Amino acid sequence: MQITYHGHSCFELVNEKNILIDPFLSGNPLYNGADVEPDIIAVTHGHSDHLGDTADIASRTGATVVCNHEIAKYLQSEGIMAEIMNIGGVFEIDDVTFAMTEARHSSSINNIHAGGSAAGFVISENSIDGNSNNNDSSIIYHAGDTGLFTDMELIADLHTPEICMLPIGGRYTMNPEDAAIAASWIGADIVIPMHYNTFDSIKQDPMEFVELVGNLCDSEVIIMKPSETIEI
Repeated sequence: MQITYHGHSCFELVNEKNILIDPFLSGNPLYNGADVEPDIIAVTHGHSDHLGDTADIASRTGATVVCNHEIAKYLQSEGIMAEIMNIGGVFEIDDVTFAMTEARHSSSINNIHAGGSAAGFVISENSIDGNSNNNDSSIIYHAGDTGLFTDMELIADLHTPEICMLPIGGRYTMNPEDAAIAASWIGADIVIPMHYNTFDSIKQDPMEFVELVGNLCDSEVIIMKPSETIEI
């Protein structure tokens, strides 16, 4: 699997399918303008720095959007193909399974419409014979925007993510200290920090996060630069 970081909280996962998470591209000072051609778009919540360019990208590519009820209804009213799910639910599309998890955060659409509950996703691909976790895929937990909450331990027990993306920016989400605790609870092999240094209000030194995680658990922290692609 290839993982590309487009800055802020936007990741592109490429294996059998191309999955784009929280496509905040236009208006994102960290995005370099690279083309995105997703099969599926996953949206954690309705804030403009996460819902972002979803409608434009889905209209151009025909991608299906996976999101909560309120965001899906909004997108459907704009002519976008959106599949509805909600926290605690599991949805499979094109041999990719999405489990929607709790996130402690607010949500709105265009600062006008109710955005439902903010969420995270656990994403896994299924092999041709229907078994999950084929040799070329990993179980990925994208926490969305969230504060620290103890049920992250339950997410770890239920889903055993191998890779997790955690916000560290502070002010609107966890800071490095809280995110390090989250990493120790989740116990993923790899942790990737996100939602920091996009704007001055969420300025952080990711190396502090690396040190804090190292003091608490054995997870490897990979600091991805915007536009960087890694192979897992």
